Amino acid sequence: MNLPVICKPPGIRLAGPDELDALVRLEHASFDGDRMSRGQYRRHLASSSAQVLVAVDAKRSLLGSAVVFFREGSGVARLYSLATDPAARGNGVASALLAAVEAAARLRHCRCVRLEVRRDNAAAIALYERSGYRRTGFLESYYEDGADGWRYEKRLATNMR
Repeated sequence: MNLPVICKPPGIRLAGPDELDALVRLEHASFDGDRMSRGQYRRHLASSSAQVLVAVDAKRSLLGSAVVFFREGSGVARLYSLATDPAARGNGVASALLAAVEAAARLRHCRCVRLEVRRDNAAAIALYERSGYRRTGFLESYYEDGADGWRYEKRLATNMR
């Protein structure tokens, strides 16, 4: 099956409240469980301590999303969710979103990004490790279905003069 070529790189921007329906659809297409609810997305879109980033193609269709949290006074950003439309996988969407999350964290003077990933999600683990994330912990029965997880962290380069 040949998928259409998606613009490379995809456009990355902050999501708007008018994209709530598309975000929820993407969540359901991307994950079998541990999904964010409509209400959670609504809160994250309005929050000053969260950013919802989206990847879009030339037609402004939603290809993927990332939700990142920032805690005041903390130098740690937390990548809470990274979702890619199944039809867009393998086209650099997740990599572009991950780079955008890291850029947003740097703008907020974070020294690292942390995340959790299902132990059985080989594609996501490969992406994170390729991108310089290092495994820092094991999370037994972390997910709602009892699946184990891994905690990862990436130290962000600081600006040098």
